[in-house]
Amino acid sequence: MINGDVSFWWNQLGRPANRDPLPGPMTADVCIVGAGYTGLWTAYYLKKAAPALRIVIVEQRFAGYGASGRNGGWLTNSVTGGREQYVKSHGRDAAARFQTGMNETVDEVIRVAEAEGVDADIAKGGEFTVAYDQPQQRRLEASARSEQAWDMTDVELLSPAAARARIDVAGATGAMWHPHCARINPAKLAAGLARVVEGLGVEIFDNTRVSEITPHRAITDRGAVEAEFVVRATEGFTAGLKGLHRAWLPMNSSLIATAPLSSDVWQSIGWAGRETLGDMAHAYMYAQRTIDDRIAIGGRGVPYRFGSQTDSDGRTPASTVEALRGILTRFFPATAGAQIDHAWSGVLGVPRDWAATVGLHPATGLAWAGGYVGTGVATTNLAGRTLTDLILGNDTGLTRLPWVNHRVRNWEPEPLRWLAVHALYRAYSLADHAELTRRRTTSPMASVADVVSGRGH
Repeated sequence: MINGDVSFWWNQLGRPANRDPLPGPMTADVCIVGAGYTGLWTAYYLKKAAPALRIVIVEQRFAGYGASGRNGGWLTNSVTGGREQYVKSHGRDAAARFQTGMNETVDEVIRVAEAEGVDADIAKGGEFTVAYDQPQQRRLEASARSEQAWDMTDVELLSPAAARARIDVAGATGAMWHPHCARINPAKLAAGLARVVEGLGVEIFDNTRVSEITPHRAITDRGAVEAEFVVRATEGFTAGLKGLHRAWLPMNSSLIATAPLSSDVWQSIGWAGRETLGDMAHAYMYAQRTIDDRIAIGGRGVPYRFGSQTDSDGRTPASTVEALRGILTRFFPATAGAQIDHAWSGVLGVPRDWAATVGLHPATGLAWAGGYVGTGVATTNLAGRTLTDLILGNDTGLTRLPWVNHRVRNWEPEPLRWLAVHALYRAYSLADHAELTRRRTTSPMASVADVVSGRGH
């Protein structure tokens, strides 16, 4: 088994050839810090809308090195943190516009990939969420009822038999499904976008670490980039920038990928629709069936490292690998003998209120997007289009969405931050165990943890 090496996706595809680092101090119209999905989508739409702009991207390693090349490959319509927060702050119509925008974003990513010749193994099979104990089933039914109160969500509630006919999860008590989700290969999308934006004339500089962002300037270890606009697109690595140590918490998530499974195993599992797969557990899992018939499955391992540290190569503790293997075999007993080919981890950005944000401060030229909490594969595209309109001064439906210029307070200082995050995820794990073995209703531990964490809106 390969452990780390950034991700299975990059190991399979092969890392991109090294691009040159920043040669020295430079000026540009727009400087983007971070060559993940947010930075690449922003560069793409800006260059399409205003070809004369000089756009420079500076990246600490290589394009797609962070969460964009390590995630579970869910191109889904989730509004980060949920719609209800925007109902409270902006009204139901604004929340509905946001959800419709996310639905459209899924199709926009697919459209651009097709138009630009980016082969990212995209299969739009929808999102399938399963329950396998009574507390989960009750949450599933409540969630489905809530979703079905919105016309644009298109959620279907499935009986146990209908659920297992699609994906045969052992002990499934039911499931819900919606069509606004596609499976992708994350590294292929990142590599393809980088190729496309370079073809448009965007300059990408690898191995260039930014230490600080100030008005109209990104300060790197190879000189400063002066620009009218500086876009912070650093997601889970934001804590490494001066003055932003407590802005977004870098949360770890881990995955494993099996070897390709036999046709007999797939016949027992089903999963012919290539849906993405999740569950209603508090410490939830996420999975996909890859184009070459593996299962890539992920969840929380060690959720947070003291002092907002981030890893370098995605190496994953053996205990996390075994925990993920346990979820895999509990869901699909036929995989008990399957070989695990790869394990890896990455960090995602978590704001204190668990709500993503995009914005621009015109006087300083400082723009930002992120805090996706694991829902960034699609949301980054919406962010890139929104940043384009904000930078170009266009008043559009995108710039009036309720997440624009949303501000959130900082996380607590250490050691409170470390203690709180580890206690919360310990509580979620204990709650899941209690529900699976003896409880008939949602564990009070999980409910309290939701409120303390800020996830309970």
